[in-house]
Amino acid sequence: MQAWHSLSVAAAGRELGTDTECGLTPQEAAARLERYGPNELGGKEGEPLWRKLLAQFQDYLVIILLAAGAVSFAVGERTDAALILLIVVLNAVLGVIQEGRAERALQALKQLAAPQARVLRGGRVFEVPAATIVPGDVVLLEAGSVVPCDLRLTRTASLKIEEAALTGESVPVEKDAGAVLAAGAPLAERCNLAYMGTTVVYGRGEGVACATGMATEMGRIAGLLAAAPEELTPLQQKLNALGKSLGTITLVICGVVFLTGFLRGAHTGARLLEMFLVAVSLAVAAIPEGLPAVVTIVLALGMQRMVERNAIVKRLHAVETLGSTTVICTDKTGTLTQNKMAAVELWCGAAAYSVSGAAYGREGAICRAGEKVEPAGDPDLARALLIAALCNDARVEQEADGGVHLAGDPTEGALLGLAAKGGLFPADLAGTYPRVAEVPFDSRRKLMSTIHPAPAGGYLVLTKGAPDVVLGRATRLLVNGREEELTPARRREILAANAALAGQALRVLALAYRHLPQLPAEADLGAVEEELTFVALAGLKDPLRAEAQAAVQRCRSAGIRTVMITGDHPDTAAAIGRELGLVEAGGVLSGVELDKLSPAALGERVRTVNVYARVAPEHKSAIVKALKEQGEVVAVTGDGVNDAPALKTADIGVAMGITGTDVAKGAADMILTDDNFASIVAAVEEGRVIYSNIRKFVYFLLSCNVGEVLIVFLAELFGLPLPLLPVQLLWLNLLTDAFPALALGVEKAEPGIMDRPPRSPREPILDRPMTLGIIVQSAALTAAALGVFTVALGRYDVTGARTLAFTTLVLAELLRAYTSRSERIPVLRLGLFSNPSLFLGTGFSLLLFLSTIYVPALQPVFRTIPLSWNEWRLILPAAFLPAAAAEAWKQLRPLLTGNGDKRKAVAPAGDHRAS
Repeated sequence: MQAWHSLSVAAAGRELGTDTECGLTPQEAAARLERYGPNELGGKEGEPLWRKLLAQFQDYLVIILLAAGAVSFAVGERTDAALILLIVVLNAVLGVIQEGRAERALQALKQLAAPQARVLRGGRVFEVPAATIVPGDVVLLEAGSVVPCDLRLTRTASLKIEEAALTGESVPVEKDAGAVLAAGAPLAERCNLAYMGTTVVYGRGEGVACATGMATEMGRIAGLLAAAPEELTPLQQKLNALGKSLGTITLVICGVVFLTGFLRGAHTGARLLEMFLVAVSLAVAAIPEGLPAVVTIVLALGMQRMVERNAIVKRLHAVETLGSTTVICTDKTGTLTQNKMAAVELWCGAAAYSVSGAAYGREGAICRAGEKVEPAGDPDLARALLIAALCNDARVEQEADGGVHLAGDPTEGALLGLAAKGGLFPADLAGTYPRVAEVPFDSRRKLMSTIHPAPAGGYLVLTKGAPDVVLGRATRLLVNGREEELTPARRREILAANAALAGQALRVLALAYRHLPQLPAEADLGAVEEELTFVALAGLKDPLRAEAQAAVQRCRSAGIRTVMITGDHPDTAAAIGRELGLVEAGGVLSGVELDKLSPAALGERVRTVNVYARVAPEHKSAIVKALKEQGEVVAVTGDGVNDAPALKTADIGVAMGITGTDVAKGAADMILTDDNFASIVAAVEEGRVIYSNIRKFVYFLLSCNVGEVLIVFLAELFGLPLPLLPVQLLWLNLLTDAFPALALGVEKAEPGIMDRPPRSPREPILDRPMTLGIIVQSAALTAAALGVFTVALGRYDVTGARTLAFTTLVLAELLRAYTSRSERIPVLRLGLFSNPSLFLGTGFSLLLFLSTIYVPALQPVFRTIPLSWNEWRLILPAAFLPAAAAEAWKQLRPLLTGNGDKRKAVAPAGDHRAS
């Protein structure tokens, strides 16, 4: 790619084959449009709906269920087959709904491009669709213009462009067409270029199109978005692994049953069909058909709770991913900081002042030595605030909601905010100090001056600008309301104050004034900026959000590492990093340094570096990928176009809802509606609660499913009739178990959930203690149901015995739901009714079940008989057996699982998380 910023205007014109004074001819522009194509952002096309739907049927468990459905249909069990097919289709539809994030992100990116643009062709100005601009076109810019393509600027008149969304630079960038820069200059320092999608906020300019469409910087970002793969979340990976394990176990058990039956002579006829029915029953019993739906609904409920905490989650599985986050990579501008400029320090009359409060509003105070100061009692401060208010082209407008909106340059907005804190407002001063002339800001002079009538006669010149330039034109210093000679010692004092402010990574402006006996002629206006009286130095910065420090500390307590990635200057990044306590042994790493690192070296550096500066979009994505390769679960927060590729690459992308661009929101998994970094901490807590609850209902469902498998398997092994039919097992898995599982999904947070380190992404859902617990619970369920079935076979026919076994298992599983509320805490200590949802869920499931044995129309469907009190006397004691076993297991668990029940630190990430 050509380094256009390293070429002069003339050299760029020659390279592009264009006349920078007249532009291309219309004929040449048309020919180039044919050659280069339209100035539009492309990307990979989205998959058609049919392909997305087909992909949902490739899951291991789904294939087994479809096979079971086919067998059911073949042996005449049409009801079972229809239910299985319905389950599979519903899960497929839910999966398709989650697709398509990349297409939305690219579409939003396309909408950033200017729809119309003014170009110079054949010496005449035309307004043309931005899509028809070609390399070599001369484009005209003015305040409010959206830059339609990448430009090598050829003329600038006080041109400033807002590039925060692309580079992360927190203030508009002053452009200089005459500059010729080194080829390796960072993106944010290329002051002779303008980029597609950025906005002109001040001045005018012209530039020759040096890149269009996908060749632009915005196009490179679009390419990164299109290339970023859609990856499975940790929960999806764990559920897939669990599904494969269950499927493999199911196939093995079916194989053993078939082999047993074959050895017993089940070669032909009815016995072979019965073996197929047993296989279907085993498949249905082993697979928790309700699990995907329960996970989806619980995650959706979690999404609703997150909305109440100012977080909108776009992708269901991202809800849980937050809970396992080990690293948060955050942009600085607009995320940790306010994306506003605020005056925070003032050196005035040889004294230091601190400024607090809102960036552009009157809220706050100006203090000297810790005491609030009013301008009425401090003439030096009063003069400084007068200059800040009047030598200013910005406006602060009050909004209906009580907030303020800045119209103009953020630096000038900061000076208006400074003046407002002293009670000085341009509108109030306009009657006494009307502006009668001005010398506009110029990037070469680095000064701006306005001229106003002075109340005592004559005129007042008010000047602001770069400290070295203002100091070079000053001859006096205002001290205690008197103008004193600016001696060499005083100059050194001012330079030292300037160095101290700059050392805090503040942007420093100098304020000065001059008395004139009469208004100079327009031709002599430039001469008024001489013999100035130096008044003050104002230190400005993009301040931290009020909640940022507490949020970063909360993350640290939760074992989550915060990494700041910004396009700002390394000194600015280091200053913010120090405020947040992020600058540690790794220091600050710049984009230039990142370019020199091999992938292996980058992998080492990301372990310790918490602050990155002057990074390009591809750097940000590389950092995220390197962290993920270290085994981290990475969340990325951001608001700009430059954040979009990293937002999509991360395990979870978090965009700002208010200041965030449409591109960032399109690429993200979650949007913070209040732009509050602290809201992500609340979202992480919600994610941890959700994962904890998912473990609870997986524990519940699998103990029930394994118990059902054992019942069918052992009955076949011992030559007993099939104790549970496929339709009964489907009822158990979909209705009896689903509602209690949903209720377990809304359990409240356990104490201290945010004081634990994050779990390791490698930690399986089924750890050793849970696996042992499932074995204990399923054995108890098997003993209860199979025991009742065996006893009932001696008193009733097979249908009656199955009804008793079916009823025993339903009641036992409903009671099991209560014991699943905690893996450690006894149910009586939790309170039987402290989760009202569980009480309602189990009650509803019980009523639905009773309809299958007492509603005559349903009895033939489920092959049941109505039960009398005599049968219930046999069922009830057996149904309580598994619940008693579960509570006993909680007491024995610490003795039998040992250290396997405790979280252990994981070394690679600097001991900030645990497994």
